[in-house]
Amino acid sequence: MADTTIGTSSGVKPKKSRGFLADMLIRLVREKPLGAVGGGIFLALLIVGVFADFIAFDGPNVMHIVDRLKPPGAEYWLGTDQIGRDVFSRIVYGAQLSVIVAFSATSLSIVISVVLGLTTGFFGGRFDMIVQRFVDAWMSFPDLIILIVAVSVLGPGVWQIILVLGLLYGIAGSRIIRGAVISVRENVYVQATQSIGTPTWRVLAKHILPNVMAPIIVLFTTRLAAVILAESGLSFLGLGIPPPAPTWGGMLSLDGRSYMFQAPWLAVIPGLAITIVVYGINVFGDALRDLLDPRLRGGGTSYKSGGVAKK
Repeated sequence: MADTTIGTSSGVKPKKSRGFLADMLIRLVREKPLGAVGGGIFLALLIVGVFADFIAFDGPNVMHIVDRLKPPGAEYWLGTDQIGRDVFSRIVYGAQLSVIVAFSATSLSIVISVVLGLTTGFFGGRFDMIVQRFVDAWMSFPDLIILIVAVSVLGPGVWQIILVLGLLYGIAGSRIIRGAVISVRENVYVQATQSIGTPTWRVLAKHILPNVMAPIIVLFTTRLAAVILAESGLSFLGLGIPPPAPTWGGMLSLDGRSYMFQAPWLAVIPGLAITIVVYGINVFGDALRDLLDPRLRGGGTSYKSGGVAKK
């Protein structure tokens, strides 16, 4: 008897579609393994920062004078400093400070970049020219000079650092968002929605902003690493979060430089923490950029939900 079954009765099951995040995660592991490692470092930083109170063995400034300058061992995993504070606990609480400063300053910078980039890129004209000349002047100064001057005026502290870093990277990052907005603005669907009288705010919110989310996400990840590095540099120079806060840059400067020959772990461990975290976030951001930007995809593959298919 001839088989007259059709559709799904033929024995071929339809492929189940995955969600966007699951698809991105699979592509990240398959195509960008180094980026996946960076994503793991980024996730570990978040976990340590959020659960620092449960991970740390001791308070960041609890002193054990009899155990001062003890090398790493079973009792103190990363040793102790010159006044008997547990280095592992201070590294953990330093990660918490880095997470707070990095996410707060980066979020502020992204808001500034999006507002400036959306308005200047969409409206253009004289307004764009005036704002961009200000951005050019701002970017002409070295970042470190701006940071030192601003912190010297405002004084050291967590919120002062967040404000200064947010302004520094927000104004400079608006140039990236502006370029993406200009390319999206020329699309036919934007001109069509303007021709039917759609309000400007709705065009920006519904048609421009969703289509520039990829560069915004990439900019957010790369700015996280830059903020952590800048905050560590300021703390190293004595202009960041004042002691006894356990910042990685402060630990590298105060304890590390003074006792680096007697107790080298005081300089090596904070330096490694900064290096690993910044490197991990940077490679993760690069991987996200490659995955989210279709122009950077290879010409020999076609990306579909469920994996990579050869053309």
